[in-house]
Amino acid sequence: MTKTHTIPAAAVDPTVAAGSAQFLTPVALGLQALAVNGKQAHWNVRGANFIAIHELLDTIVAHAQDWADQAAERVVALGLPIDARVSTVAEKVPATSVPAGFTQWDDVVRAVISDIDPVLADLQAAIDGLDEVDLTSQDIAIGIKEGLEKDRWFLFAHLAE
Repeated sequence: MTKTHTIPAAAVDPTVAAGSAQFLTPVALGLQALAVNGKQAHWNVRGANFIAIHELLDTIVAHAQDWADQAAERVVALGLPIDARVSTVAEKVPATSVPAGFTQWDDVVRAVISDIDPVLADLQAAIDGLDEVDLTSQDIAIGIKEGLEKDRWFLFAHLAE
């Protein structure tokens, strides 16, 4: 018979775990919504810049999924669960700007930027709030913000004159 020994996780201060979850959960949920809505936009974009926007949206969706995973896994690593079911995301994240049907590329770009901006605000709140709570969680938020700002810039560049 094989004996299995589990090694308990390092003791985490419950205040640190709760504080990190308070700031990272909205980030994870916002990024999950961005991934779903970004894919919706990807499928329905139309117009002269179709291929560029279509492919860029795939990249943004992949990034949003990866970053949501990073934020959620940090919360779980600190010992707390996270609820990012579609129903929870729909309940807790403001309505999307992405239309349901075919949409011209420039309107899609504006809509996705409008969906990115609240996530960036949640990230800034996390960065500010985590400064006194958990620097490792803050580093995660900073890295995500850096990447999301770059994705926003890539979208915005299509509208800039």
